[in-house]
Amino acid sequence: MALPVTRAALQKISAFVVPVGTRSLFGVKLPRWGPDPLDLATGLEKKELLARAAGNEDPFQINAIKRGPGTREQPTKVPSMLDDRIIGCVCNEDSLYISYMTVYKGEPKRCECGHWFELVPGQGIEHPSWWV
Repeated sequence: MALPVTRAALQKISAFVVPVGTRSLFGVKLPRWGPDPLDLATGLEKKELLARAAGNEDPFQINAIKRGPGTREQPTKVPSMLDDRIIGCVCNEDSLYISYMTVYKGEPKRCECGHWFELVPGQGIEHPSWWV
């Protein structure tokens, strides 16, 4: 169903048309950027944004860790804020699968490929709901 559009109506609408690249709404200029995400964030998201602003690029300590020597005497240290953590080991560079295992604090664990891993206390963001 087509609506009849008059010349006067088009002129009124074209008064509000602005050039590409400028932001305005009904003739009122809007700021170029929206509100700061830090002002809108709450709870754990806000803690994460504050940690990243302070220079901590991995506040939850979830980035991949390069394996160390991986011997029983010098196991690869895996940070965790809890008493256990599920980790994955790519045993060979050409491997098409990841070997997953659960590592517990105070108990070094050996992967199928022979590398050893040990859980150490992490320094990430903590949230009260994690300790319930």
